[in-house]
Amino acid sequence: MSQSNIEGQKKAIAVSAAVQQSDNMAHALAGAGGGILSMLLTYPLITLSTRAQVESKRAHSTTYDAIRRIIQREGVSGLYSGLESALFGISVTNFVYYYWYEWTRSAFEKAAARAGRSSKKLTTAESMIAGAIAGSATVLITNPIWVVNTRMTARKSESEQETLPGTPPKKSRASTISTLLDLLRQEGPKALFAGVLPALILVINPILQYTIFEQLKNIVERRRRMTPKDAFYLGALGKILATSITYPYITVKSRMHVASKDGPKESLNGSLKRIVKEEGFVGLYRGIGPKVTQSAITAAFLFGFKDVLYDLMVSLRKRNRAISK
Repeated sequence: MSQSNIEGQKKAIAVSAAVQQSDNMAHALAGAGGGILSMLLTYPLITLSTRAQVESKRAHSTTYDAIRRIIQREGVSGLYSGLESALFGISVTNFVYYYWYEWTRSAFEKAAARAGRSSKKLTTAESMIAGAIAGSATVLITNPIWVVNTRMTARKSESEQETLPGTPPKKSRASTISTLLDLLRQEGPKALFAGVLPALILVINPILQYTIFEQLKNIVERRRRMTPKDAFYLGALGKILATSITYPYITVKSRMHVASKDGPKESLNGSLKRIVKEEGFVGLYRGIGPKVTQSAITAAFLFGFKDVLYDLMVSLRKRNRAISK
């Protein structure tokens, strides 16, 4: 093989890698943007679910009662407590997740092409492995953000309980930065990784979600081109199934996020057993109604928005290339 051919192959490989990297970034940015938009639309349900998970004294409180109580005490803005950190968290979470997921997907697709496989579509096992890699990386990077967010959301509930009947609610509202600094000062950096074990176990949630989504997507694409509307419904279905299966660990993770340094230190199994002993099995599923609703709606909007944003980025990239030529 001549030197020119070798250089040509190297150049082609470099161009292909650059295109793939650009595509990974497009998916990551589209995922981050879709996450922000979907979070803005569904955040009140996240607030309700989080409070239901961390409050054990109001086992018989309905979702309607929770909404009414929050609005009475804190106003409508109380439903958006912690939104700032949540938007930052979801943007980072989705960016990291989609980048690693697409990176792993492309690696599997290249391997399939080299092996001469007829279809480069991910198998169920490959989808699960890609989800596990992306999910684990996301948990380790973003867990501190979600600890701060959960503390902010739960703090509003605690101040509400401490306010005496007939007295005006407290107006002070801690910012994301002040909550983070208080946490570091009082409990140390280790507190930022509270609940990381159940969070790692909960990687099964996006694994299930994206595996279901990818397999259903493959079925749709055998018949026609996937549309944002299809992504909306398939994303919702995948998230409903995944969240329903993994919800007990979501509850444990939320409880561990708000546990103070002075409280009892429990293992994952110990926390599960204590909740069942004190509250029954229903305690593991407290807040599941708003959580499943929120998760399904968020996932639906996320997949829908992501497809639209990704297509927009691809078209802009093609237009810029055409202009540069």
